[in-house]
Amino acid sequence: MNGFLSGVAACVLLTGLAAGTPALAQKKGGVLRIYQYDSPASMSIHEEALNSAQNPIMAVFNNLVIFNQDLPQNRLDTIVPDLATKWSWDENSTKLTFRLRQGVKWHDGQPFTAADVKCTWDLILGNGSEKLRANPRKAWYRNLESVSTDGNAVTFHLKRPQPSFIALLASGYSPIYPCHVPSQTMRQHPIGTGPFKFVSYKPNESIKLERNPNYWKQGRPYLDGIEWTIVPNRSTAVLGFVAGKFDLTFPFGISVPLMHNINKEAPRAHCDLEPANQSTNLVVNRDAPPFDNPDIRLAMALALDRKSFIDILAEGHGDIGGAMQPPPQGVWGMPAEMLRTLPGYDPDIAKNRAQARELMQKAGYGPDKRLAIKVSVRNTPPFRDPAILLIDQLREIYIDAELETVETANWFPKVYRKDYKVGLNLTGAGIDDPDAQFYENYACGSDRNYTGYCNPEIDKLFDQQSMERDQEKRRRLVWEIDKKLQEDVARPILFHNRFATCWHPQVKGLTIMSNSLFNGWRMENVWLNK
Repeated sequence: MNGFLSGVAACVLLTGLAAGTPALAQKKGGVLRIYQYDSPASMSIHEEALNSAQNPIMAVFNNLVIFNQDLPQNRLDTIVPDLATKWSWDENSTKLTFRLRQGVKWHDGQPFTAADVKCTWDLILGNGSEKLRANPRKAWYRNLESVSTDGNAVTFHLKRPQPSFIALLASGYSPIYPCHVPSQTMRQHPIGTGPFKFVSYKPNESIKLERNPNYWKQGRPYLDGIEWTIVPNRSTAVLGFVAGKFDLTFPFGISVPLMHNINKEAPRAHCDLEPANQSTNLVVNRDAPPFDNPDIRLAMALALDRKSFIDILAEGHGDIGGAMQPPPQGVWGMPAEMLRTLPGYDPDIAKNRAQARELMQKAGYGPDKRLAIKVSVRNTPPFRDPAILLIDQLREIYIDAELETVETANWFPKVYRKDYKVGLNLTGAGIDDPDAQFYENYACGSDRNYTGYCNPEIDKLFDQQSMERDQEKRRRLVWEIDKKLQEDVARPILFHNRFATCWHPQVKGLTIMSNSLFNGWRMENVWLNK
């Protein structure tokens, strides 16, 4: 099925669902109050790698296409039109053409045109006069040659076939930016076409949005505005939610123990515990001695007791997997029987650690000569808490580690420039698709490939799976690639997180995604029953 037919089918499906579902009495008005735990460096989605920036600002923008906001699992067949009304591939599957919606205006009143789409991807590719200060998703588009316009149509020209390219465009990380607004302005006061207009950002205080009265989708949004209050202390934020100060918790920001507390203290609140398509992982600077020694990197991977992370931090609610999110919520994850054959995934932890100690002794370390290191982490609880457990586990193989906390604004610049030796990171995938995960985090030269892993043969396999049309063949190839990444200790995955999002009964129309941390926050369907 080509892209045009996919778009039509999605529209028909949505129409059928609407026809078969009793109409809800959505109410207009009210300000949705949400907390979040840190201050992002900017408001520019294309320059940030944090959900603390992307989640609030997704509501300011539109994409060409978007994952259906009412369905929890993101897949190719859940992509629906947004600023594009339809799309089609050429016969060689290297040209993807979109027809654009007419009459759409930017929040400052300027008309949306095909030129804005071209400007956005020229910006990402580095071909425009404007430049991004950081470009975390440039690796997604290494197969994109150029973007051209023809009246009300825009065409993406690819170097080779890439069937899932459209999924990259559907991510909340892929909004359309205006040509006429400088990058500097977009960092501080973003201008979009979306259901909400940006009002203000006060670091360590709040992000405020207001209803766009001229939104192109008639009747939306329902809310008058959204206020994101920045509360660094998670306990304070949860107490505020329980007391009714907030309607909604920070997306995927509630641990299992905190969820139980909320259930006890605010029994009418609803909490949805879901995978976040986010892994907690060990990042090791492969160029920094002694970690340029593959034996030490392998020993660290063998030292991991993955189940204990999940049991201690999440009361058993978490998933063991490789780079791709495990099934059933994840579309591309390896089966359990394949995982158990990989280094450090054998459930016999004592055997794994005995092998690890042998490797450390081979490298010159032992009971009388221990390796002292710092484990660098972002200074927030989801980073700090597993890092403390990691430090305890590394002691079992002659590594004495000290925690080094780094403020959020400095964390990603620090790892970008490889200014660390060992770190613990949380990596959220922009979409559940190998083309995003592999190219962004493991491809040679990617800015987000924090460990510096580079295997040209694996890069070729990345391209091979990307071109595969048969989804079952592609899935098996993805498993083999993921298996090789774990064998190479490219970026050892400690576990895949499950976090809860909680809201009070007055919040309606919210769907929590089961394989996306970033793609469900358009908020145009959300309303308050007050």
